[in-house]
Amino acid sequence: MMIFILASGYLFTIYLLLALAKRTGNKTTSNNVSSIVVGKNPQDISVTPNVTEASSLR
Repeated sequence: MMIFILASGYLFTIYLLLALAKRTGNKTTSNNVSSIVVGKNPQDISVTPNVTEASSLR
């Protein structure tokens, strides 16, 4: 009986993690980029973000 409880808890945890990954995977920025760059030449588009501050984790 203990194994059944542990197995069901494990499967429920996996289910929740997959649901969370699916939910956060839908929020991509590629759709926003295409709406911003309409009307610009491909040479004018920068794919690197502007960095304003650098920090160290030491």
